[in-house]
Amino acid sequence: MSSNMRQRRLNVSSQSTSVSPRRGKRSQKDWRRRWRYFYLRFLRLRGTPEAIARGAAAGVFAGWFPLIATQMAVAILLAALIKGNKIVAAAATWVSNPLTSIPIYAFNFHVGRWLLGSHDQSFSGESLSSWEGMMQMGTVFLADLLVGCFVVGSLCSVGSYFLCLWFVRRVRDKRRY
Repeated sequence: MSSNMRQRRLNVSSQSTSVSPRRGKRSQKDWRRRWRYFYLRFLRLRGTPEAIARGAAAGVFAGWFPLIATQMAVAILLAALIKGNKIVAAAATWVSNPLTSIPIYAFNFHVGRWLLGSHDQSFSGESLSSWEGMMQMGTVFLADLLVGCFVVGSLCSVGSYFLCLWFVRRVRDKRRY
């Protein structure tokens, strides 16, 4: 390799690693621009308000279940089955994320335990660190958790359907005027 080529390669690599002074902190204007961008993307969603609301309901329902890695796939499949918006369904699964997952699953477990009447189990966050940890707690724990997830997910998805339907209709009506 010639020294000329090495020098060019070094120049290119040093140019690409330069840090922009704006990268460290986001200004308030940047956040407003991002918010406006996502708002406009929401306004431009294709489909009827009912289809968008069905997609949101499918995503919220899937988001309440503990299998985080498959939530989007389940939401998209449910949205396809009920003829909902698949993009909204995938986005609505973000109701559960690493910050909210443990409180959501604890609440679901307690709801399931209350509904099934099994008060001999206790909930600990360490047991949810792996699928094997959950299996060691037994089928009663899984039954409590899944029943709670199904009931709470169903209620939240019905609520999100009507809330999203109202919101989409309101935004679209305002946009027409």
